[in-house]
Amino acid sequence: MPTSLVTGGAGFLGSHLCEALLHRGHRVICVDNLVVSTLENIDHLRDEAFTFSNHDVIQPIECDEPVDFVYHLAALASPIDYLRMPLHSLKTGSNGTHHALGLAKWKRARFLLASTSEVYGDPEVHPQPETYWGNVNPIGPRGVYDEAKRYAEALTMAYHRQQGVNTAVVRIFNTYGPRMRANDGRAIPTFLRQALEGKPVTVFGDGSQTRSFCYVDDLIRGIVLLGESHEHLPVNLGNPDEKSLVELAETILRLTGSSSEIVYEALPVDDPQVRQPDITRAQQILGWAPEIALEDGLRKTIASLGHEAAVGSA
Repeated sequence: MPTSLVTGGAGFLGSHLCEALLHRGHRVICVDNLVVSTLENIDHLRDEAFTFSNHDVIQPIECDEPVDFVYHLAALASPIDYLRMPLHSLKTGSNGTHHALGLAKWKRARFLLASTSEVYGDPEVHPQPETYWGNVNPIGPRGVYDEAKRYAEALTMAYHRQQGVNTAVVRIFNTYGPRMRANDGRAIPTFLRQALEGKPVTVFGDGSQTRSFCYVDDLIRGIVLLGESHEHLPVNLGNPDEKSLVELAETILRLTGSSSEIVYEALPVDDPQVRQPDITRAQQILGWAPEIALEDGLRKTIASLGHEAAVGSA
């Protein structure tokens, strides 16, 4: 039975990864400080193959047993969180990644860094391939997250090149699904909450900016494939099916049967206009591509909130 340690394992993505690894027969050690996550996400995982450790990765990670995989997902990924705790965001990306890599080196484990499409900033190349170096504002408000991840990638490659650690880097594009926090500030949970409560759906700017939304099951499948591969260079995982935020809002209103109106607010600083992954490498290296269409994934997400999608909105 292989053992996987997942930092940030009680968060949105981390809890789904823990679940997937358990289904693959892994013993799973979940490490999380519960600052932006909750035990409710992992309550259903409590069994003899699952261990939870309440620990902040900005402190060294101790583990007395063998570890085969270290999946480093700990981060303040929500804009609300990293804008509220900018220093903690930077420390998690720097000290946290250093400690997770140190553990992987000590245990001779395969290490996977959960990086982000935010390393591309407000991109000037579309879609974004892994070879694109990005257009990031290091001193803007988003820089505390963007640069934390860019530094984490540099640190990961340094451990690989100098220390011989078996590393991988996944660049995650917009992902959604059950267990997202309703108030985390990202588009889909925000739009769903507003639509289901009958409140105005707030779209920033004119809504023409685009995102590519990947359902969580597709993403986790890709992360596991990458973790179990021999690839070391960054790999994009996301859905290349690009949607404008207005299209997304209209789709959510239709699926929820909501009568909420769409209202427009000022665009945040450094908000990307286009975010779309080039997934050629994922297809070639992992044989991976997303399988769940946006409307199907939204239906599953709506159902997880205790609601049914509106009738006749296929």
